[in-house]
Amino acid sequence: MAAVSAEHASRSSERISGIPIDEFPLGVGGTASTAWWGMAFFIITEATLFAYLFFSYYYVGSRHSQWPPHGVPEMRLAVVNTIILVLSSVPMWLADRAVRRGRPALFAPLLGAVLLMGVAFLIIEATEWSRQSFTPATNAYSSLFYTITGFHFAHVTLGLLMIVELLCRALVKRIEVRRPLAVRNVAAYWHFVGVVWVVLFLTIYISPRV
Repeated sequence: MAAVSAEHASRSSERISGIPIDEFPLGVGGTASTAWWGMAFFIITEATLFAYLFFSYYYVGSRHSQWPPHGVPEMRLAVVNTIILVLSSVPMWLADRAVRRGRPALFAPLLGAVLLMGVAFLIIEATEWSRQSFTPATNAYSSLFYTITGFHFAHVTLGLLMIVELLCRALVKRIEVRRPLAVRNVAAYWHFVGVVWVVLFLTIYISPRV
């Protein structure tokens, strides 16, 4: 009896949810991966938060006779930053494509280019803040300006940290060509950050001029 029970337990341990253990999908990717869904829900959550911020900007602006109260914002640095961030999606897309097509040698240089462009974006953004005549506590407009741009600044910083992590993994040969989900998730997040900046640019820098 004990021998039969031991044999049954041994057979049960070789199966998980009815699937033989040697056939269990330990390295799933794409939409079957929890990592993919995690990034998808994170992007949706952050997009919702930015939507609230943009709505607040337009709502508060509609309650003021003059908006922005300091006149239209200078947009030269913002234009440069828009070009940088939009173009940075190109090497990011190419890096993702290189991994998926089995060309990991191109991955690190392309991702390095994204990293440099992202750092340049942050430096220019910080320079623009230093040139403003108002502070976050000056009025409602200044508070919204720094909140929206600062929140986006934080998201770009987070994206750069993800890119640094991918570069470190690439240096120790841990980026797998057959399962490039980590690269795909970071690329999706970086493209999202670029789209948010375009909306931000249209909202803060273009809409006051329309």
